[in-house]
Amino acid sequence: MSAPAPIDAETQDLLRAVRARVPVDAAELLAQEPPERIESVLRALPQDLALRIAFELPEALRPATDDEQVEVAMPGSVAELTEPPHGVIEQGTTIAAAIERLRHAADAGETTYLYVCDDLMHLRGLVVIRDLLLADPKQRVDEIMIRQPFALKPDQPIHEAVNAALRRHYPVYPVVDDDGKLLGMVRGWRLSERQALEISAQPGTMVGASREERVDTTAWEAFKQRHPWLQLNLITAFLAAFVVGSFEDTISRIVALAAFLPVLAGQSGNTGCQALAITLRGLTLGDVDQHPVRALLKKESLLGAMNGLLTGFVAGAAMWWSQWHNPQAPLLALVIVLAMVGACTMSGVSGVLIPLLLRRLGADPATASAIFLTTVTDVVGMGLMLTLATVLVL
Repeated sequence: MSAPAPIDAETQDLLRAVRARVPVDAAELLAQEPPERIESVLRALPQDLALRIAFELPEALRPATDDEQVEVAMPGSVAELTEPPHGVIEQGTTIAAAIERLRHAADAGETTYLYVCDDLMHLRGLVVIRDLLLADPKQRVDEIMIRQPFALKPDQPIHEAVNAALRRHYPVYPVVDDDGKLLGMVRGWRLSERQALEISAQPGTMVGASREERVDTTAWEAFKQRHPWLQLNLITAFLAAFVVGSFEDTISRIVALAAFLPVLAGQSGNTGCQALAITLRGLTLGDVDQHPVRALLKKESLLGAMNGLLTGFVAGAAMWWSQWHNPQAPLLALVIVLAMVGACTMSGVSGVLIPLLLRRLGADPATASAIFLTTVTDVVGMGLMLTLATVLVL
């Protein structure tokens, strides 16, 4: 059996110390070690963590890129989080022999399960340490192992792996290829950590901030990442301005409408962002794939209409009060209410459809979705208010 190359005790201690630190502190610790040991430790870590630590190392100490490893570890896949398996044993091993091997293994402290494999490293079963200790020493691991254990695939998207982890709550998950060959393992907390990072990045990506940008990113790099989306936002803002400009005569004759346009845009925009946040969270956690899109659209459109009606009544009352001297004040109030209901309903629907459409087109659903949402809500909301005012009042 071609088991992973063993790690000496000193390197194992260093590996544990590195895992217990944030990347910056881990890099400072590794920088005191020889290059061979640095490379050995980094290869034993999940690739995403190893890359973050390597980035903090002095350039002279950074190991050369392993092209084969990078090709396997596709972005956003389980392969990024996979580390070498601990506790691999052969079929037919006795309980006594398995315990003895575990007792003297350098990575015993990192072992949660024993992985029972054949001569070609195909995963045949999994042994829980508790069951190992309670079994008869003369028994074989084959007799107490969990056959066909749940396993992840290296090319499996991380959000799918997180969904599986949420339902199973295992501390460690084996990773196998299509032939069932054991490639490594992923710790459950790594999946949770990665998913938390994905969710925390969503607010920034919704408005065009890169997922990779951090507080220590240089101003020039941040400018290059953000500015193209601001140019796109400017173009979409021109579209909303064109719609308002098309009703210049209506606004000049009913000046009060100009004061309520930003009120309408703000309320419908907030309603859409609420729907957008829930949809992105559902896409990240995989909930949307298990829930009918039609039901989600129905829910968000109903919420939009209800919120638009209640906020519309308040805004309509404000319009009526501000125009009490105008005989057309009731109609103006009605325009505000209807426009608020229509705009909030459309913004709720858009908050669902925009990220789904971006995903269908192969783009990141979170990327600048708020920019597209703002365009839809402004154009529809302002256009609806001014159209209603033109038809009902003028």
